[in-house]
Amino acid sequence: MRLNIFLQRAGVGSRREAERMVAEARVTVNGRIATPTTPVEEGDAVTLDGKPVAIESRPLPRLFMLHKPLDVLVTNRDPKGRPTVFDLDALKPPRWSAAMPRVMSVGRLDVNSEGLLLLSSDGPLAQAMMSPRTALARVYRVRIHGRLTPRNIEDLAQGITVDGVSYRGAEFVEEFDKGGRSNTWYRVLLTEGKNREIRKLVEHFGGKVNRLIRVQYGPFHLGDLKAGELREVPPEQVRRLLTFLSAKGVDLGPG
Repeated sequence: MRLNIFLQRAGVGSRREAERMVAEARVTVNGRIATPTTPVEEGDAVTLDGKPVAIESRPLPRLFMLHKPLDVLVTNRDPKGRPTVFDLDALKPPRWSAAMPRVMSVGRLDVNSEGLLLLSSDGPLAQAMMSPRTALARVYRVRIHGRLTPRNIEDLAQGITVDGVSYRGAEFVEEFDKGGRSNTWYRVLLTEGKNREIRKLVEHFGGKVNRLIRVQYGPFHLGDLKAGELREVPPEQVRRLLTFLSAKGVDLGPG
């Protein structure tokens, strides 16, 4: 692992700050003054200003998967008094103890959409997961009133502009024999999540979305989560995500 990434993940500062500390000869690896190219392997002893530094010394962000039900808003509070995800029983004591951290949503699902919603205790992590730069795949099952033509699907894959807004390529794959006389199911993959993106893309070609279920966000899958159910992502999966984001050059800053 690169030394600046190791120091960032250990919570001493951003990668640029870590590089400055190395340049000031404040960092050692196995007793020797480190340089910017010094690698860090498992078991190496790293110090900053003479004090041991380890990735474990940085509090690991916590990440949760929620199956968002229909007719629930993704917001902390609604001025009209409508139910939000934070009103769900799964996020309230005694279902979760006082040790439940303050969390924020990773992106949104509109009130008429359902499925996988990720909640993070770490703001920079949530922002990194939403960033187009990381291009985490979002996968949905979408039921459309109508049917897209092969040409429509090709155009969507290339990326289109709707009402002056440019959308990246979106992959639409029809789920054959799962529709009906007037409805068609599609599996849709996006790598960014603009506001009501799928609905606007479908409406551009004369269709109308009447059901939308997110089943995957990055490496995380809805699986057997029931509507309203919350499940914490295991720490080892969070660590793998942080490693992936670091490899993408994403600066999560200190914990």
